[in-house]
Amino acid sequence: MTRKTSQLAAAVALVLGASAFSAAAQTANTLDTVIVTGTRVADRTVAESQSPIDIITPEALQSTGTSELATALSRALPSLNFPRPALTDGTSGIRPAQLRGLSPDQVLVLVDGKRRHTSAMINVNGSIGRGSSAVDINAIPIGAIERVEVLRDGASAQYGSDAIAGVINIVLKGSGSGGSLAIDHGQYAAGDGNKNQLSGDAGFTFGGGRGQVHLAGQYSQQDESNRAGPYLGTTPNTGNFPDIGEKTFVVGDPQVDASAVSANASFAFSDNVTGYANALLSNRDITSFAFYRSPNHSGQTALLAQVYPDGYVPQINQYSKDRSVVAGVKGSTESGWTWDLSANHGENTLDFHTRNSINYSLGATSPSDFYDGTLKYTQDIFNADFTKSLDWGLAYPVTLSFGGEYRRETWEQRPGEPDSYTGSGAQGFAGFTPINAVDEDRDNYAVYAGLEADLTEKFSAGVTGRYEDYSDFGDKFSGKLSARYAFTDKVALRATASSGFRAPSLAQQSYQAVTSTIVNGSFVERGTFPAASAAAQALGSAPLKAETSTSYSLGLVLQPIDRLYLTVDAYQIEIDDRIALSSNITTTGNTAVADLLTGLGLPQVTAFSYFTNGLDTRTRGVDAVASYTVPFSASSLELTAAYSYNDTEVQKFDASPAAFQALGITQALIGRDEIGRIEDSFPRDKAIVSGTWRSDHWELGLAATRYGSFTVRNSATATRDQTYDAKWVLDASASYKPSENWTLTLGADNLLDEYPDRTVDLQNSTWGMLPYSNYSPFGFNGAYVYGRIRYTW
Repeated sequence: MTRKTSQLAAAVALVLGASAFSAAAQTANTLDTVIVTGTRVADRTVAESQSPIDIITPEALQSTGTSELATALSRALPSLNFPRPALTDGTSGIRPAQLRGLSPDQVLVLVDGKRRHTSAMINVNGSIGRGSSAVDINAIPIGAIERVEVLRDGASAQYGSDAIAGVINIVLKGSGSGGSLAIDHGQYAAGDGNKNQLSGDAGFTFGGGRGQVHLAGQYSQQDESNRAGPYLGTTPNTGNFPDIGEKTFVVGDPQVDASAVSANASFAFSDNVTGYANALLSNRDITSFAFYRSPNHSGQTALLAQVYPDGYVPQINQYSKDRSVVAGVKGSTESGWTWDLSANHGENTLDFHTRNSINYSLGATSPSDFYDGTLKYTQDIFNADFTKSLDWGLAYPVTLSFGGEYRRETWEQRPGEPDSYTGSGAQGFAGFTPINAVDEDRDNYAVYAGLEADLTEKFSAGVTGRYEDYSDFGDKFSGKLSARYAFTDKVALRATASSGFRAPSLAQQSYQAVTSTIVNGSFVERGTFPAASAAAQALGSAPLKAETSTSYSLGLVLQPIDRLYLTVDAYQIEIDDRIALSSNITTTGNTAVADLLTGLGLPQVTAFSYFTNGLDTRTRGVDAVASYTVPFSASSLELTAAYSYNDTEVQKFDASPAAFQALGITQALIGRDEIGRIEDSFPRDKAIVSGTWRSDHWELGLAATRYGSFTVRNSATATRDQTYDAKWVLDASASYKPSENWTLTLGADNLLDEYPDRTVDLQNSTWGMLPYSNYSPFGFNGAYVYGRIRYTW
């Protein structure tokens, strides 16, 4: 892997160096935390929320050895699933996470209450979230985070598109004092995946105490891991197969060099007017791996004898540049109005390179490194939000909120260098061609209004409506009703009903490429076509439209005794016109399709897929969370148990279009593999039981997570389906504080070295070389052992 030294890495070093100056903060009780997600009431707490909401503290995020925010959240939230797929091109490096079993792009991500931009990445291979274009939350450094608020409820009426499964609001540290500096080192028990990390944060004041800024930085290096198996087939040294018994694939975590910095600042211009701004910048140099090519691959024996006589594994390199800046001014008036005006810019650029490769059509003079092109997404948002407390003669004031938003989005797909796509293209990941070049944009306007109030001492309720108008597909209205009734101080009932939507992303409407993949154990060149393209329309596609949803939830909140808190929330989410990437339709031997694709300039394509509003689904589930603190004379024990169950059912899916019959295509547009991916390829249930014992000098943590079973369906036949058993994973850590400022930690994630079941069917495992499923919710790397030295002030 090429190690890059960037200006951003230097900025990280400056931030970490600045962490040598600045005093410490205290964490409030989670139940008393005033929330800013899902409500516009200024003093609503977690315990009073009308919707289920989780608060993830920085201590919880840093309680394991991971440097990835999505991994940390998945270990704290049973409703969040974050697998670790390999050999899925760009998705191996920019991994998607899902909430409540829904698509990764059906959850809205906010940073300090402002919409976070999505990744430029579109997931098109065999992984959770296939077809989605989601936010890359791993671009945000954990050290910059004050807490994470996770609203487990539909919220499109409050925030707009995407908030179907819920909302993840990442609240940044903003204190003008305190700070930390930490160094981490770890590796897998198997001896690979070595990781080093340096992180820190610090707060400062300026302007005579009227302003404050908090800086954070993180730099990490991670080596690849490899859990590939030996080749157990019968056709050695052909195609993508090595000699019998030989291990040549690289299946595991990618190589990653990552650097990130953040700044969060505010300045009080007066008692009633405050300016604020935050910036997040990250660079990640990610190298994952493509399929092995044998010395006789694709009939190129003579050529490969000169270049790669032992065969080769192409490397897929992504350089992800993530940038966001939010600036605004907010205040209040003597008449009781509060207001907030802000501008929000975010962008993600993904540069693709294929390395250790070759373009066969260029012969022995072919380069081995190729620039394959770039994906880029940008968004610019302007918000105006207003609230006022109204006296309607009720027990408490009514909070009126309203506002507007303008958003502009762009998505680009830039071609690679000619050598990357000429002829057969670079092996492993061929470059984007000029024909594939895309430069799309759209804008939308939104207005919303809401009322929320404590109508009596026991009963609170809210109503919100939002109207949005998109330039590319039209308008949508969303609404939400919510209520909470406290029978006593110890028992309360809460409920919500809402409608929502998700606009098709620009990437889903525009992405096009030809890549290598496996279909039923065979390697094919698959074309992914935009629904509006000539190729997709000739194959029966229709223009994409928005997904729409209807959600209901009913929850019970219990505080039966001091220090014990229990919530149980049941929900149902119905989604119509759900967007999916069709199954991989193979065309080998079909001359009608071959002639059609050749006529469109795509002669190498032997399989295709395109995006379609092809599904209606219903998800039903229940989430339960309990926490209890046991005080001792000189220490305390914090106990937490959480459980999530959800069941997604495809209630309707589109039959194959008429064009399939005319072309002699017998496969279904939405095949059993794709339906299985939506219904069964993630655990229906997940449970987390954890305990943390704290004293003046020691902290011991233990967490056991049970990941339920999941099933991977084969696209061709049920006889090759496999259900993978439920597994328990144990994480443990021990920290010693020799003084108030220093903390020494030793820990192990997956302490007992648990692995998922092996894939049984040889063809499904590509003849033994891919022994574990990409859908495993905890990956397949085994135990990870780490140490950390941390200094705080």
